[in-house]
Amino acid sequence: MPLFLPPSKAKPPPPPLTTDDRRAVLVGLGVWALLLVVALVVPEVRSTGEGRWLGSCIAGIVLGLIGLAHVHRRERRSR
Repeated sequence: MPLFLPPSKAKPPPPPLTTDDRRAVLVGLGVWALLLVVALVVPEVRSTGEGRWLGSCIAGIVLGLIGLAHVHRRERRSR
């Protein structure tokens, strides 16, 4: 297997995949929101961890919202 192919023998790169980034971000947001509800409802989670669970869930939701805004802005620019 050669490490270098001359341009005449190289295959063209495949077309880029189309993905639904908004759906992926929304699924992640839903998971973080569900974990936040679990962390608020289950008393053992609140009493142990000194609020790390709540902080992690809130950070995940905030970062997901930032990601959703980024995906929206990127899709709007590409049109």
